[in-house]
Amino acid sequence: MDPVLKAALAQPTVLLFGAVKTELPGYTLRLVDGSANIVIAGETYVGKDDTFGTIADISQLTEEIGDSAPEITLGLFPPDVSAAAVLSNPNMQGCVVTLMVGAVDPVSGSAMGTPEILFLGEIDVPTISLDQSGARKIEYTVVSVFERLFEVEEGQRASNGWHQSIWSGELGLEHMTGTDVNLYWGARPPQSTGQKTGLAAALANAAAIRASFQ
Repeated sequence: MDPVLKAALAQPTVLLFGAVKTELPGYTLRLVDGSANIVIAGETYVGKDDTFGTIADISQLTEEIGDSAPEITLGLFPPDVSAAAVLSNPNMQGCVVTLMVGAVDPVSGSAMGTPEILFLGEIDVPTISLDQSGARKIEYTVVSVFERLFEVEEGQRASNGWHQSIWSGELGLEHMTGTDVNLYWGARPPQSTGQKTGLAAALANAAAIRASFQ
């Protein structure tokens, strides 16, 4: 924790704030919980953004052990239908969201020290809903950056199709077939019988054919 913030939190009274920074395509949305304007690291965070509105709610942060990455739900109240349409666009997926808490100097309106980052993640799914009063609300499911560790990447193989999906037109794996590799875990591989298979067999066969024409 930042030493200036730590010293501020040790005071008998302290004015706390929560802030959310959402890096949208072409626009950075900086909001605080409340109606104040707070300067954090030279950037101004507002209670209400003229374009995209205010914070509606943020789900509770919890720590637990499981087989899924941590996530939170961030709700926004857009000021109009146009803002709601932009915020709910699928292009929002992957935008970085930073959730912070800190202490503010009531005289200068600036954050005291560097706010503590409570959650750093990216938008997964944006949805539109209505709250109890009927107001339109955008809800973001924000997953931790550790979510990428759960990507199995099953399509990445030493095959022509996958290779050209990354390097279009590169034909280095055009004839790459029969390259299965057996992995032996906790046991020794069987002794070779001298018979070649897979790529080795294909290369040996090609060499034999070439030699027959010489």
